[in-house]
Amino acid sequence: MNFAAALKPDVAGWRARLAGLFGRRGEGSEPLPPIRDWVGGSEGRPAAIAGIDLALIWVTVALLALGLVMVYSASVALPDNPKFAKYTPTYFLGRQAMFIVVSFVAALITLQIPIAVWEKWAPWLFAISLAMLIVVLIPHVGKGVNGARRWLPLGVMNFQPSELAKLSIAMYAASYMVRKMDVKENFFKAVWPMAVSLGVIGVLLLAEPDMGAFMVIAAVALAILFLGGVNGRMFLLSVAVLVGAFVLMIVFSEFRRQRIFAYLDPWNPDYAQGKAYQLTHSLIAFGRGELFGQGLGSSIEKLHYLPEAHTDFLLAVIGEELGFVAVLSVVLAFFWLTRRIFVIGRQAIALDRVFAGLMVQGIGVWFGGQSFINMGVNLGVLPTKGLTLPLLSYGGSGILMNLIALAIVLRVDQENRQLMRGGRA
Repeated sequence: MNFAAALKPDVAGWRARLAGLFGRRGEGSEPLPPIRDWVGGSEGRPAAIAGIDLALIWVTVALLALGLVMVYSASVALPDNPKFAKYTPTYFLGRQAMFIVVSFVAALITLQIPIAVWEKWAPWLFAISLAMLIVVLIPHVGKGVNGARRWLPLGVMNFQPSELAKLSIAMYAASYMVRKMDVKENFFKAVWPMAVSLGVIGVLLLAEPDMGAFMVIAAVALAILFLGGVNGRMFLLSVAVLVGAFVLMIVFSEFRRQRIFAYLDPWNPDYAQGKAYQLTHSLIAFGRGELFGQGLGSSIEKLHYLPEAHTDFLLAVIGEELGFVAVLSVVLAFFWLTRRIFVIGRQAIALDRVFAGLMVQGIGVWFGGQSFINMGVNLGVLPTKGLTLPLLSYGGSGILMNLIALAIVLRVDQENRQLMRGGRA
């Protein structure tokens, strides 16, 4: 394609780009233009230098920086609690900074690995994640916190296998759809084996228990099946079965049922000091923050009123200290990041790189879905779930797998650009 001609401000050219942007291609239409024709460059759109999407990198860095500052602010008073009496006020700040540095190095290494290697090893990575989900349940091996056994102690950090499972399911489901492309209209050949794999993961995660991670993983798998072209009726049936399973888990679990009741009526005296305790104090934090917040470090709720303020409920501390403006900025940043990931995945599919495209879109569902659930829980829109906010909340496993996943997205984007320049990916 002649790039100079493609960038000329003619009406027909812009019409073709808009059609490509929204995915509406009619009979006889031009192929999708290269991504830099309608994403790169100026006019407020992501810039690229030497094949790297700088906008995606800077948004990621901004979220990591905000998370580092807010983790310190949310955890600085924790040593006053006897539970954390042995920690210094900067303990979680130092740990989070270490996690970011280690994860950044891992992301740089990941960026050097061709996507073809990930496609080849996707089933094995999925098997490793399943093995780790089993190992974490073994007594005296997996580490338990607050009644949940979700971590494997690795010395410098505790690793959470469910974070690896989120990435591995995106790879495995994408690889699976590529291999089953010719039988995707047949339920038993296309959907049933994937459903069994998802069921095994669900059993292992619910044994921890970690229903929030299972919800994210199920959303990633179903989204890839849908985007991969599975028959619509079979997809709706799969969604109905999964929703039914979640409903049954709630109905037959007193603990989960009480959480739903508390979510529906958090200010009820029966729940305000019990199952709705975190939610009510999260809402109080947002209410105190108003438009511009109480000021950095001025949160009252983080002073042992709001549990898990530096992990699951970090957004509430952001709302209280920096206000609605900061919360809206975080929401918009995650919206932009998720959309950008989907654009890269869609471009890969347009270049006939189906595995790369589906995998990246699965990662987009992961980031978008998990951030939506965490924000919804903090704001009282969704029932309380133990899910962190990607890139912001405290935690080594989350930061590590988030940055590795984004490095893979950048690698796909690089290979897309190489193909569009006529090179080899």
